[in-house]
Amino acid sequence: MSPIKHLDRAIEQALKSHESMKGPPSLSKAIRHAVFPGGARIRPQLTLAVAQACGNDDPQLSMASAISIEMIHCASLVHDDLPCFDNADMRRGQTSVHKEYGERLAVLTGDALIVMAYETVAAASRRSSHRLAPIIKTISQGVGAPFGIIAGQSWECETQANLSDYQRAKTGALFAAATSSGAQAAGADAETWRGLGEWLGEAYQIADDIRDVLGDAQFLGKPAGQDQEHHRPSSAKELGLNGAVEHFDLLVGKAVASIPSCVGDKALKKLVAFEAERLLPSSWFERGERHIAIETLRQAA
Repeated sequence: MSPIKHLDRAIEQALKSHESMKGPPSLSKAIRHAVFPGGARIRPQLTLAVAQACGNDDPQLSMASAISIEMIHCASLVHDDLPCFDNADMRRGQTSVHKEYGERLAVLTGDALIVMAYETVAAASRRSSHRLAPIIKTISQGVGAPFGIIAGQSWECETQANLSDYQRAKTGALFAAATSSGAQAAGADAETWRGLGEWLGEAYQIADDIRDVLGDAQFLGKPAGQDQEHHRPSSAKELGLNGAVEHFDLLVGKAVASIPSCVGDKALKKLVAFEAERLLPSSWFERGERHIAIETLRQAA
């Protein structure tokens, strides 16, 4: 079974445990709409890959941590799409939750997923209960103020924002929580693995900025050109497309270099390389020279 199918099956079981015939049916449908289809599931994949590299002596806890991270990520997408933020009609190739079920249910769906995330990891901590508090703290720091994804979204409400601070909070924080909680679920040191999440997360945000300029809605699974429309900080705008791609490559290199020597280091490096190619496909860059090809793409965009 592929890692994504394995994750989807586990997420399906987690959702079922929070459903009841006596509960609001529209809320259950909206939650499923937010979680499936699931895209690349890279954050939970990282959680599990790091746990595996650290011995993974409590697979139930590592899987619960991965599901928790993914639920929070899905919640952030639901809230990000709301009319008060991006007012996006599409997400992951289908209608956004607020477009399908209304704004009120979309707000509640995001809230419910965040609560479910914590309940999921708490319920799986019986075998290694001493690891629960550090994992909860790590996930909370990746979500809340002053440096989590909520802070990242809040920077969009400010008149000015430092690009690096914005990117680290908006995307990097949850990636760092993913790698760190994976280590903690296996009883390993979180700080050893934090850098991998931070570098890769920031690279993801830069790639998103680039694709927002160069990509189309069908490829992205969501509307393109949103950064310019909503006047958001953007690497493509601040660094130029050439500079943004160069910075992306630098961050991916740092992410790979941060992986310590371990049993699963080759698999992790392969995962990072695969994701880098998925985010910025080589087919976008003619002649293999990115700085030349990017200029061509920019003029065609």
